Formats: sequence, C-alpha cells, structure tokens
Amino acid sequence: MGKTLAEKILSTKSGTDAKAGDIVVCGVDLVFVQDTTGPLTVRQFQEGHFPRLARPENTVVFLDHASPSPSSGFANDHLLLRQFSRAQGAVLSEVGDGISHQIIAERFAGPGDVIVGADSHTVTAGALGAFATGMGSSDIAVAMALGKTWLRVPETFKVSVSESFAPLVGAKDFILNLIGTLGADGATYKSLEFSGEALFNFNISDRLTISSMAVEAGAKVGIFPSDVVTMAFLDWRGRGKDYKALQADSDAEYERVLNIDLSQLEPMVAKPHTVDNVSPAGDVKGVKINQVFIGTCTNGRLTDLELAAKLIKGKKRHSDTRLIVAPASRDVYLSALKEGYIQTLVEAGATVTPPGCAACLGVHQGVLADGENCLSTANRNFQGRMGNPKSFIYLASTATAIATAIAGEIVDPREAI
Repeated sequence: MGKTLAEKILSTKSGTDAKAGDIVVCGVDLVFVQDTTGPLTVRQFQEGHFPRLARPENTVVFLDHASPSPSSGFANDHLLLRQFSRAQGAVLSEVGDGISHQIIAERFAGPGDVIVGADSHTVTAGALGAFATGMGSSDIAVAMALGKTWLRVPETFKVSVSESFAPLVGAKDFILNLIGTLGADGATYKSLEFSGEALFNFNISDRLTISSMAVEAGAKVGIFPSDVVTMAFLDWRGRGKDYKALQADSDAEYERVLNIDLSQLEPMVAKPHTVDNVSPAGDVKGVKINQVFIGTCTNGRLTDLELAAKLIKGKKRHSDTRLIVAPASRDVYLSALKEGYIQTLVEAGATVTPPGCAACLGVHQGVLADGENCLSTANRNFQGRMGNPKSFIYLASTATAIATAIAGEIVDPREAI
C-alpha cells in the first residue's frame, strides 16, 4: 500500500516505515517560538538544565504577537527572549519583521521538512509541503534541546478539488466552507491533504491561507503536495535549492475523501463565536460592522493587499467603520509600498499597522469596545479573541472585508463591487 504525504515525510525523518497510527521519533528541521509562548518555553528549557540548543541556526525566536510591545510585561518578555537568543545563538526575528508563519514561508520551510512551533498555526507551513504542527511549550523546549520529537502518524483526509473559482471567491471561502462541512473538531489529529485536477488554482498565498486554518477543524497538519507552484515560489524567494517534488502515492489509503467543486463555492462568513458557524455572506447581509481588519498569517500577504487596494481604489471606507490593515511581514510591507497599495489604502481611510499579528490576538492595535462587531480576515473568532469578550467577530475573505468596509455592513462582494 502506498503512502500519504504525512506518512512519506515521517517515514523519511524517522528512518522507519511509518504508517497511520504508528508512534515515531523523528528529526526536526525547524523549531520556533513567539513572544506569547516563548517565555514559558525558555523557562522550561532552563529548568530542564539543557546546556545548549541542538541546532541554533534552525531555532527561531519571533517577536510578532505584541509588536511593538504594548506594555511593560510584554517588553520584559521581549527582553528575556532577546537575551536567550543571544546566549544560545538562535535566530531572532525582531519587532516589525513580521508574523512567524509568514517569515517561515518566506525564508525557512521546504518540502518534506518537519517543523514544530509553540503556536497552533504552525500548520501554515504545510502549504510548502512540510509536516508542520504546533505543540506545547514543554514539547518545544525538548525539541529545541534534542533536535527531534515524537509524533503519532495521523490518519489522512484527502480533499480533492475540481473546476475553478468564480470571481471574488477564493481560498478563504474554500477553507471556511470546508471547516463548516467538517466541524470545529471534525478532523481532530488528522492530516488534511489537498489534491485534485484544479490544485493549480491555488497559488502559494492561497495555500498558506488554507493550511493556516486546517487546525480550525482540529487537524494535526494541512499539507499540499510540492509541485510547480511550490518550485516557482521557492525560485522567486531565491531558495530554488530547497525544492523537491513531493506527492502522495496514487494507491495511498485515506480515512475519508472529500470532493469539492470550486465553481460551486460562494463568499462565506464565519459568525460568532466559532469558526465552523459558517454561512454564505448574503445570508448575513446587513449586519453593521464597526471595524474591518485585514491581515494576520491567514490573509496579510501581498496578494491580499493588492486585492484590497484594487477594490477600494477611488472609494472610501464607511464613516462608521474603521479599517485596519496589517502587512504580514516586512517584505510584504515594502512591496506593498513600492506598488502603491499602501497609499491607496491610506487614501481610502485605512490605518496601517507595523508588520505583525496586530489586532488578531487582542493585546493591542485594534481591541474592540463592548458590543462592537468586527469583520476580520483572521483565522479565529472565539469570544474575546480580539481582546473583549463582549464584542463579536465575523471571519471572511479579503474581498468580503473590503466590500464590507465600504458599505459599513456585511455584504456579498459580488453584489457590492
């Protein structure tokens, strides 16, 4: 019997014939922490009396969630992480460099890698054909010290796509629809693996969006095959040497197969307070929105800022609706400045934050007031996620977000733009 992508990667990294359900110990290609989980991980590392990092050059510390620091507490956490990075020789990604998951895609992740991070959205790197998953701080401390970890090989759901998206429908709508189908725990500890004749419709930005949200259905990983799209992205980033083709075997065994016709999808919205509480945008049309947030590891890439600028050019945000835009990385920010996207968005009334997680986590740069509604391109809408349990978060695509910012209420972008 052939192997799935998860089985192939974990077989190679563990040196065993790994099959779903097996427990394997495997080498780790990249391990990372960020500034909300990192301090605990560092203390666990120190309490374990580990003398040094196994691979300092493959250990990354990101200052991205509270960036720049909004309080003395976060500033002290940043100081701890900087000191640890210098002492151990780890790679430090500073305030303003951007979101961990975006930078990992730009600089580190490659096909066949095993990547573990103290952040649930570590799964984002699956877009590049990596087995990437989040873990708790203790497990990450051990991976940092030993350069390896243990994993149970997950069973796999195959998600096969056909046809093409309609205009103003895209990857975010696809993954919200899938999560609505599966449920918030419908793929718990499974590998979601994407395939099909229409896979070329998903560029790397699309794949990153989809992989990022695999965990919102409970998945352990969300993996795309490594193909010509992957190769083109790595070449563009000057990392062509990291490319290798990686596909599941044609006779691989799957626990479940889902077939999705992209042409039948429409703009989707996840309503408060769960990601699987989804409906077509038209069904929630008219809900007043106080703040629109475009950014995060899910939809803060250059393609998102390009689309946002294109759709809002010559228009203004609604006078009662704030529009916050957060580039996912310094590279994204610079490119958006060069292309004029930032100017267009600012002229339309947007507020642009430094590269980073910004309003997503709810510690700064966009905390909501009591009773306010926010439509966000982020990946989570749990109660209190954006800093106030008395507010309400709707999730949608960049196209729906911009259309909503202009209208001041949720709209189907196909009807509004």
